[in-house]
Amino acid sequence: MEYQKLGSSDVSVSRITFGSWAAGGWMWGGTEQNDAVGAIHASYDLGVTSIDTAPVYGMGLSEQIVGEAIKSLPRDKVQVLTKFGMRWDLAKGDFAMKTKDNEGQDIDVYKYAGRDSIIKECEDSLRRLGTDYIDLYQQHWPDVTTRIDETMEAVQRLIEQGKVRAAGVSNYSVAQMEEAEKTLNLASNQLPYSMLRRDIEKNVVPYCQQHGKGILVYSPLQLGLLTGKMKPGQHFDASDLRSTNRLFKPEAVQKVNDFLNKIRPLAETKNVTLGQLVLRWTLAQPGITVALVGARNPNQATQNAKTMDMQLSFEEVDFINKQLAGLQLG
Repeated sequence: MEYQKLGSSDVSVSRITFGSWAAGGWMWGGTEQNDAVGAIHASYDLGVTSIDTAPVYGMGLSEQIVGEAIKSLPRDKVQVLTKFGMRWDLAKGDFAMKTKDNEGQDIDVYKYAGRDSIIKECEDSLRRLGTDYIDLYQQHWPDVTTRIDETMEAVQRLIEQGKVRAAGVSNYSVAQMEEAEKTLNLASNQLPYSMLRRDIEKNVVPYCQQHGKGILVYSPLQLGLLTGKMKPGQHFDASDLRSTNRLFKPEAVQKVNDFLNKIRPLAETKNVTLGQLVLRWTLAQPGITVALVGARNPNQATQNAKTMDMQLSFEEVDFINKQLAGLQLG
């Protein structure tokens, strides 16, 4: 495994980080807690020491699962990354979405990062996680109803109290990062990024490189599409966010699979899966610090962690890039 510090903070993370969005079941069609705990333990055994979660993943369930998993692990050897600013229990802030909880009940989720709300969220997260500090505390989404300096002042207070080691943001633009930096020192920005979604390369990546900020990317396998296991017309339950995602329309899946078949021989020569090859390519991209990868069971977690057992040469990355250049999804 490879490890890297986040910005100028003293938080060092594993470059493959366990993403526990799916473990919470929310928008992924449910989860099995024992499998999720086993997946975290399997990851840890292979050097994946960092776990990313959020309160809104399963309305607290994901954090509870992470808390259960880290009970038997040495706390100082594990990095817990969680978030704030998505409230389902408070009709306040910037309305985000209508969704369902894990019991199928309709709920509204709001983006809200007011001072008192953050303090409450932190206490709730610490309780669910069964710990007294959070290694990286990230604002989940920008909240247009709250001044950024108010939000960051609250996080700074939590750092001073020893409840948070480092501050991060998620889904922030360069302008928003610049505004946040007036109040505190950001360690990182967490953003969507994959072979099929590379818009952050324009502005955010250069800014983070120039200012020494870590970049944690989520959905590097594009919700499983880049594993090569998806078939055109594959059915997803209504509770699964892939059921309405344009990249999962049959014609898009076919085009992506055609591209993956072009790089499949490279994966075979290295005796790795397509997913592992895609993850290694992701971590080879300039400025990318961490790839967040989910796993529902120990087998998936093991495969993700073993990505780091291989290397890609410059020529191999260039070969993949050339095949990728021919992929037109419209």
